[in-house]
Amino acid sequence: MSSEPAEPAEVPEVSESVKPPGPGRRSFLRGIASGVAGGAVAGAAGGYAYHGSGTGADQAAAANLAELQGRLPAVPFHGKHQAGILPEPKAATAVISFNATAESRAELTELFRTVTDRARFLTAGGTPPPTGIGGPASDSGTLGPTVVPDGLTVTFGVGSTLFDDRYGLASRLPAHLTPMESFPNDDLDPAQCGGDLILHLTAGHEDVVLHALRDIARNTRGGMQANWRIDGFSSPARPAGTVPRNQMGFMDGISNPSVTSASQMNELVWVQPGAAREPSWTAGGSYLVVRLIRMFVEFWDRVDVYEQQTMFGRYRDSGYPLDADGIYATPDYATDPEGNVIPLTAHMRLANPRTPQTASSRILRRAWNYDRGLDPVGDLDVGLIFTCFQQDIRRQFTAVQTRLIGEPLVDYISPFGGGYFLALPGVVDGNDYYGRALLA
Repeated sequence: MSSEPAEPAEVPEVSESVKPPGPGRRSFLRGIASGVAGGAVAGAAGGYAYHGSGTGADQAAAANLAELQGRLPAVPFHGKHQAGILPEPKAATAVISFNATAESRAELTELFRTVTDRARFLTAGGTPPPTGIGGPASDSGTLGPTVVPDGLTVTFGVGSTLFDDRYGLASRLPAHLTPMESFPNDDLDPAQCGGDLILHLTAGHEDVVLHALRDIARNTRGGMQANWRIDGFSSPARPAGTVPRNQMGFMDGISNPSVTSASQMNELVWVQPGAAREPSWTAGGSYLVVRLIRMFVEFWDRVDVYEQQTMFGRYRDSGYPLDADGIYATPDYATDPEGNVIPLTAHMRLANPRTPQTASSRILRRAWNYDRGLDPVGDLDVGLIFTCFQQDIRRQFTAVQTRLIGEPLVDYISPFGGGYFLALPGVVDGNDYYGRALLA
């Protein structure tokens, strides 16, 4: 992997206006109060209230409010690729798996359009329109009268199970998309694995993530049903200027391909036009692996720090490789062939041997911590929400994970859930929507 830290990607500007869809577009939505008056547009079968995309004045007001509240600026939504893939992890996240409940291909298309509309509005911010007397509120109000984007990103993807016989999509299955496999030492819980769809939300604060989830869930009722969910957080880098730490106390994600290098992203992250065996609609997307990993911190905290460092191959305090004096320094494995300094079984050495033969298996790693309280016997249920993006799951993630089989860390961790997905190509403008080429 590159020794350079990853940097946020440049993204195109948001188009100035987006037309609200016609009322017939959401006939599959059910369960929302039927009467909507005032400035909202009622859906044909469920009274779906279209909130709009936010006018320029609305977005300016949201930006001013965000600055006063110390929140992050809006991330432009439109672009060739989804905007949540390349940036460094923000402070708050939620990963939610859904099963599609739309009853036809047409209803699935309406679902994807609706998710797009909501993501477009939420990431830009603005003031939800008022509703008439007796109508349901157009927004939960948990962020106040103005929706502040706070750097919100919405990454939307599809799992292999969406390509069964329900929607006539079997022939459009991405070439490298399969159900998630189990590796030795995994303890996978089927209730926390897989899904037809994946939604990954990130923002500067937890309330913004939860607000977005509530908004999308409300407006897609009848089209998809939550399967499993996990919330996470990323701590500030300590010391400043380094990398956030995981629950084991080590810096997480030091080495990544450079997101500012178009050649590296095209070689490792983005599905390319004309790629062998890939349906044309996948171009611009990226394969997403989600891996939920519990950490047995009660046991880990009783391990000598020196032993912890040999398991990772880095100093815990500084993040430096055990053979170097800089956090982004490249370890010199060639001068340590027997692993006397950095053990041959060290996590960093197995994950990225830094050989010409393993260069093509690099992944773009993004991870957050989680804390789910206590388990039934009173132990801490904490760990890592590991995500990574790549061009080919087997060539990249599977190759890395295979090298890690049996590493010393397996005594202190237990992967229990997650899944394999394809993060859809980006929404290029106001007339586009998630998965348009897939569903056309």
